[in-house]
Amino acid sequence: MTNIILCGGSGTRLWPISRTLMPKQFVKLFKEKSLFQLTVERNSNVCQNQFIVSNTEQYFLALDQLEELDRVNNKYLLEPVGRNTAPAIALACMALDYDDIVLVTPSDHLIKDEVEYAKVLSTAKKLASEDNLVTFGIKPTFAETGFGYIEAQSQDVRAFHEKPDVTTAQNYVDAGNYYWNSGMFCFKAGVFLDELKQYSPEIYETSKEALSTHNLDDEMIRIKYDAMINIPEDSIDYAVMEKSKKVKVVASDIAWSDVGSFDALYEELPKDEAGNTKNKNHISIDSKNNLIYGNQRKIATIDVEDLIIVDTGDALLVSKKGSSQKVKQVVAEIKKTTQLHNIHLTGHRPWGTYTVLEDTPGYKIKRIEVKPGKRLSLQKHYHRNEHWVVVSGTATVTVGDKVELVRPNESTYIKMGEVHRLENEGKIPVVLIEAQVGEYTGEDDIVRLEDDFKRD
Repeated sequence: MTNIILCGGSGTRLWPISRTLMPKQFVKLFKEKSLFQLTVERNSNVCQNQFIVSNTEQYFLALDQLEELDRVNNKYLLEPVGRNTAPAIALACMALDYDDIVLVTPSDHLIKDEVEYAKVLSTAKKLASEDNLVTFGIKPTFAETGFGYIEAQSQDVRAFHEKPDVTTAQNYVDAGNYYWNSGMFCFKAGVFLDELKQYSPEIYETSKEALSTHNLDDEMIRIKYDAMINIPEDSIDYAVMEKSKKVKVVASDIAWSDVGSFDALYEELPKDEAGNTKNKNHISIDSKNNLIYGNQRKIATIDVEDLIIVDTGDALLVSKKGSSQKVKQVVAEIKKTTQLHNIHLTGHRPWGTYTVLEDTPGYKIKRIEVKPGKRLSLQKHYHRNEHWVVVSGTATVTVGDKVELVRPNESTYIKMGEVHRLENEGKIPVVLIEAQVGEYTGEDDIVRLEDDFKRD
């Protein structure tokens, strides 16, 4: 069985922890592992292969985190732009054999009862082998209005229902045959594509066209932008599951959470005797039942309770518990004036990381760490000069036609417009301090001339 892992989405409801270039599925929230890593570990018990569907930025995050788990020989499909779940799943299935059974899972869900989960997967796999499209219905524990519901009669699906109001949700829970729609699926790749062709032929044909110039045996399939944008945007539920006559549901009581809000995250994190989430940086004076997240500065609370306090260095969120769904409104406001929805102080790149130490009009100071054997793109900037001071390791620096080694406590200078490159040919990380000086120091002031990672 192949696990198709969907890595799309920016998880804006968990801002400022989750951002576009470091979404919640890659943040290490639980025992120094990310939800993505937990998904891979959990499903590796029953799946022989992982097929990661992501955008280009997330590809490198996934690659790094899979290396940490010593998971190699994975398959990747890179989307230049998201078109929802139906095209993502279709493209992945088209790169597999007809009878390959796939387990389609989001990358950002938490499942704690893995014994019951294994039983549920066994049932789903059997149904899938009989040419059914299987969805997983989570037994509801309360009247949740943020999920869609599946109405069932035994394993037959009677109807899919949109997110309800509170009264309707409570009626669903009381009825006993309604389940939360988990967004997980199991089926033969070819059976799904047959149903997609029947019920959403335009998605099927445009997805097939998008793959027509690719070698489907390649480890990485990178879809071109023009081909991807031509595929209609739709969810698997609307495109296939709500129309097909082959849909089955497996009732799943697996201690599942989509960790879709800070209220949900609070329920899953370990807590102290006062009900505060455990945090070594938290000083609590008569405070209780608070979510405290921050790993840089001390956070002191006095006589407060039922709050959400999230500190990420460049942003601070304070909310009442129960109101965290409104974080999306905060993100909408932030997008109007800043890039705080998009990037953290620390950015992850395929060659390593950078951390912004200071960002002021006229200059920016960064800490840059380059992995052994990696190098940045050959590039130039139109609006800034750069000073590099090496702190540790030995950097191979190209500036114009000149190549030199820069060692600890040595520096180099790159004038605006000069072609340059930073490379680590050594065995330990290269760490340097970069001072950018110019009228504009945005991350998009980069013209890449050559790039090992095939970025634009």
